[in-house]
Formats: sequence, C-alpha cells, structure tokens
Amino acid sequence: MSLRIAVTGRIPSAGIEMLEEAGEVVAWDSLEVPTVEQVHAMVKGADAVLTLLTTKVDDAFLDAAGPQLKVVANVAVGYNNLDVAACARRGVVCTNTPGVLTDATADIAMALILMTTRRLGEGERVIRSQQPWQWGMFYMLGSGIQGNQLGIVGMGDIGQGLARRAKAFGMKIAYSNRRPVAPQLEAELDAQFMSMEELLSTSDVVSLNCPYSAATHHLMSTAEFEMMRDSAFLINTARGPIVDEVALVTALKTGQIAGAGLDVFENEPAVHPGLLECDNAVVIPHLGSATQETRAAMARLAAHNAVNVLAGVEPPTPIPVG
Repeated sequence: MSLRIAVTGRIPSAGIEMLEEAGEVVAWDSLEVPTVEQVHAMVKGADAVLTLLTTKVDDAFLDAAGPQLKVVANVAVGYNNLDVAACARRGVVCTNTPGVLTDATADIAMALILMTTRRLGEGERVIRSQQPWQWGMFYMLGSGIQGNQLGIVGMGDIGQGLARRAKAFGMKIAYSNRRPVAPQLEAELDAQFMSMEELLSTSDVVSLNCPYSAATHHLMSTAEFEMMRDSAFLINTARGPIVDEVALVTALKTGQIAGAGLDVFENEPAVHPGLLECDNAVVIPHLGSATQETRAAMARLAAHNAVNVLAGVEPPTPIPVG
C-alpha cells in the first residue's frame, strides 16, 4: 500500500520530487495560507506531513491526521507551531531544518543592524515619497558601528553566524546564552559571555537570536528596554512574541532606545500600528531565510527527514521532547 504524504504549504519542487519517490504526495499548491479546516482535510490518512510555520500542529491536527501518522517535518528552524509533546505522546516524530538557513538569516540580521544604525529605511522613504532633500553635513546622520558592542541573545548557529559578520565589521561581541559556549569558539569570535542584564545595559546593538518558548515569551518588555542605553538599537530575526510590541512602541516613541529592526512580529502577519508610525523602526516581512537557495535546501532537508522516518531510519534533525 502506497504511503501518503501531505504538504501543508507550497514548497520548492526539489522537496516535492524527493517525496514523490517515497509515496503519494498531496501538496497545497497556492501561495495563500490554507485554513485550519483545509489543513485537517489534507492531512487525513497521511503517514507523513511537511508543515510550514503557518501550520498549527496540535491535538486537533493529530486527530484529523489519524493514528498512522509517523512524522511531522517542519520546513523551518523554529518549531513553536508544533506541540512536540502531543506528537510524542502519539509516537509521532517531529523534525525541523536547522543549519541550512543559518547564513541567510545571519545576513538579514546584519542588514537590519546597518539599516537601523544608518537610517537607511528613513532615507529610502524620503526618496520614494519625493520629498525635497539636499546633501548636508548634518543631514540624516546615523551611528557608526565600528568599535561598538553587539549583544547577541542566543549563541546558536545563527547567533554565531551574526557574530562572525559583526566582527568583520569591527564590532565587539558580547552574548547571553543558557550557558557559555566552548572556549575555542569564544576565542574565535572574541566574544564575552554576559548576564542578560549586563548585556542589555552595555550593548550598542542587541540582537535576538534565541528560540521562542514559554521561557522567552516577552523576553524583551518594559523592564528590559529600561535597561538599554537610549542610543542602543534592538534587532529581532528570531520570533515575534519574544518582544512585547506594546512596550517596544513606547520605547521607540519616548526615546528610551534609538531604534529597532524587525523581521518578525508578535501577531504576524499583523504589525502593531504603532511601529508603522515610528521612523526609527525598520520593518520587513519575515525574510530571514528568503533566498531561492535556502528555501530549496529547507525543502530538501524536510523531505529527507520525512523519508528517513518513513523508512525506519533516524532523521537528520529530530526535535527533542521537553
């Protein structure tokens, strides 16, 4: 009997082709996000499901799929859309796609640092709105980053990738993590481990590169913005709910911090309207992994994960439970 594989969002053909070698593939083929009802109808009877981060995998999803489901392969490095514990209780393996999107996301984080500190978003809006402007010694002055401290919250693969880029730009690297990284890596990056409080109070730029979980929900809120320098910038390429957007808007409008660069949002795709009123906020629509090469690699890795589980082989990137 042929295996049934469902794909709950449109993915590059490289992933679909791998799946078609393993079984019958039912794939969502629209750029529109399917409704919950459409997802549940699609996954019914599936042995494997490839999910995008817009797909919520919970008990209702698992009930809809049925007891034959063996694997949920998330086409993302984050997996806050998956109830991993609920899957584990039913013997369903969960996987994700770390590694292949490290460079693309670190590039976006570095780009947001440059955009916010040099006011590039503001400058582009001036040109596009056809406002009168004239070069001048004091016109739209930004802040240089050479010699400034970048505080990285979460020194995983993407945090390390950002550290390497920022070091090449002449920034000093500080980081906060659940535990210090290996001494060799600290030496390579010339990075200093700090408590969250020390990092916030001493950094010129703070970049969020940690996973989202209950422990990191609103990790950045009123108290944390009050710890930051009024000349400092916040960058978020991780997950939106790590930042309390109401508190961020207040911090931006009152000058508590100098600016923010955001690729992700608390209620994505909705953006807090206050952010759109802040010229000192750069906002882009979740483009962290958005290169053709990266998205193809993500699709291939997710498909590889699913095929391995269906074949009874340990997948390359299983998500641990707990």
